[in-house]
Amino acid sequence: MGDMRLLLYNIRYAVGSGAGMHMPLPGVGYVLGGQNNLPEITQFIKSVDPDIVGLIEVDTGSIRSRMVNQAEKIASDLGMNTSYQTKYGEKSINKILPIVRKQGNAFMAAQRVHGEKFHYFDTGIKRLIIELEMEEFAVFLVHLSLKYRHRHLQLRTLHDLIDATEKPVIVAGDFNTFWGENEIYLFLRASGLTSANVNSVPTYPSRSPRKVLDFILYQEGIRVTDFDVPDVRLSDHLPLVCDFVIE
Repeated sequence: MGDMRLLLYNIRYAVGSGAGMHMPLPGVGYVLGGQNNLPEITQFIKSVDPDIVGLIEVDTGSIRSRMVNQAEKIASDLGMNTSYQTKYGEKSINKILPIVRKQGNAFMAAQRVHGEKFHYFDTGIKRLIIELEMEEFAVFLVHLSLKYRHRHLQLRTLHDLIDATEKPVIVAGDFNTFWGENEIYLFLRASGLTSANVNSVPTYPSRSPRKVLDFILYQEGIRVTDFDVPDVRLSDHLPLVCDFVIE
């Protein structure tokens, strides 16, 4: 297998970032969404030409996205396969809230995926973990809780899932680590993971980044050949682009 490229992007339901979000009422953009933002995000993804895309905060068809399933729309525009799920557990009250129940995460992959599994954390609201099993490695896509205590219970679950995986693992996602990489130091050590973002380039907020919230982590057996945080402000998070080879 040659060089692979992974793009991780928290797209904030394609509602955009910055001032446009707050017109004409504060927060209304979050509900109604900007309609020209999704094509721009799709164009950006196309320009990166990734083999695998992990998208966080995808609207799978609420009134906010004008009933468009953003995962399916982006994937079909890119000619990729998609695997998405809303991020709340089956019993969650969020399942019945009109916009929230359509909030999810999505993987897209150019080539054949060997298997996909949806796991759920026991704690927190954002419970979804998508696992994509490729021929020579596995990728986990996560969006961790805003609550510190929940995040740590979630990391424990994630560690056990990684531990049970035979192939080398990549973990990508929005970790909501407001205290930075120190917060996941023990998790990284225990799981044998290394951050591709060696210089801890901040990813949030996109207009003047201060915090490292988004991570691409990888295990032995995977070698990172290139890593970049493009200055693209279509969301409140910056995207991460990682090139790697399987050794």
